[in-house]
Amino acid sequence: MKIGILGSGSVGQVLAAAFKSENHEVVLATRNPSKDGLTTWKDANPGIPVCSYADAGMQSDLLVLAVKGSSAMEVLNLAGRDSLKNKIVIDACNPIIHADNGFPVHDHGVIRYFTNANDSLMEQLQNSFPDTKFVKAFNSVGNSFMYKPNFSQGVPTMFICGNDSSAKEKVASILTSFGWESEDMGGVEAARPIEALCQLWCAPGFIRNQWTHAFKLFKL
Repeated sequence: MKIGILGSGSVGQVLAAAFKSENHEVVLATRNPSKDGLTTWKDANPGIPVCSYADAGMQSDLLVLAVKGSSAMEVLNLAGRDSLKNKIVIDACNPIIHADNGFPVHDHGVIRYFTNANDSLMEQLQNSFPDTKFVKAFNSVGNSFMYKPNFSQGVPTMFICGNDSSAKEKVASILTSFGWESEDMGGVEAARPIEALCQLWCAPGFIRNQWTHAFKLFKL
């Protein structure tokens, strides 16, 4: 399967390398191929071509959206509305408000969002791209734990949602290969609480500089 990673930041780089490790054909899409740090990453990952968003949209069977939430809609448009029809897009974004210096704005550790409790970024994306199969995943954990996490307490849980059952099954299979268990929380509306998990995950980091954790769902 050919995977297109939309976004060349730390999350995009980690997920691109992860999919490559699972023997997928991968491209990393970016707006700026010469940006700081990307040249070094390309040298370390020669098997992953860097391309434009439009090329990734056309070439890929499945895409991962890994950009700032404020850029998500624009990046999808650059990838191409027609190219994204009937394709799975894993949405790893969160609707975080960033300050001018690029850091998240937070209130005593609670990150501010540009959505409200009765809306989500993924709902906005799904409404704008109704023929694309969005699945929320990878948004509620730090990038260092996205692939093959190793916690002494067991396998962590990735909460996913989306309107297309077959797309969620595909993403669940990917998560299993990445070392996660997945829990399907329903349709696109469930992105509201799933996106809020990022706020919860980040709070210990801002308060206690604790960034080495993940969520686990226990069931009777």
